[in-house]
Parts: sequence; structure tokens; C-alpha cells
Amino acid sequence: MLLLTAKHIVADFFLQNSWMAIGKDQKTGWALPLLAHCLVHLAVALPLILIVAPRFWFVAFIDFAIHITIDRAKGFVTSHFGVNQEHPWFWSLIGVDQALHHLTGFVLSIFMAQN
Repeated sequence: MLLLTAKHIVADFFLQNSWMAIGKDQKTGWALPLLAHCLVHLAVALPLILIVAPRFWFVAFIDFAIHITIDRAKGFVTSHFGVNQEHPWFWSLIGVDQALHHLTGFVLSIFMAQN
């Protein structure tokens, strides 16, 4: 769980540039920035999992699929409801997004620990 949390922090906050962060939340042209951002998550998760628990290599791809789904849902809400830093939903939406990502890490950690 700690490694997946660290992976998330690194990929979401240190390795995500403004093109990804802003682009993935647009009404159009969101696909490439979103894909690039989620591929960064995959590129960080896969080596970590291969080092710690190589038989669970596929978990990195599950994490990728869930991450792209959560971020697209957030991007859809952001773009279709005009959510920006002044919008009352802004921080709640970021909080829900982050909570879902951490819940994903928690569930995937439990899966790997029990198998």
C-alpha cells in the first residue's frame, strides 16, 4: 500500500505536467494528455510491482485502467459543468478523485496480499 501510495504521489504530483493536468480536463482534445498521464502511472507502477511482487505484474495494468477511468470521469464533470478553481465543486472534485485513487491502491494491495 505504501509503495502504491508513493507511486501515486510521484506520478500525479511530480511527473504530471500542466499539459497533462489541464489537457485531460478539457471538453475536446483530452484523450492524448489523459493517456500520457496514465502511461506515466503505468511506467512507475510496473517496475515497482515487478521488483516487489513480480507475479502481480498485471496489477499495474489494472491500476492504469482504473486510473484512466477515474480521471476521465473527473475530466467530464470538470469540462461539462465548468468546474474551475472558483467553482464550489473544485476542491470536492479533487478530493473525490484522490480518494478513489487511494482506494484503488488499497484494494489492489489487499488483492496482492491475499493471493
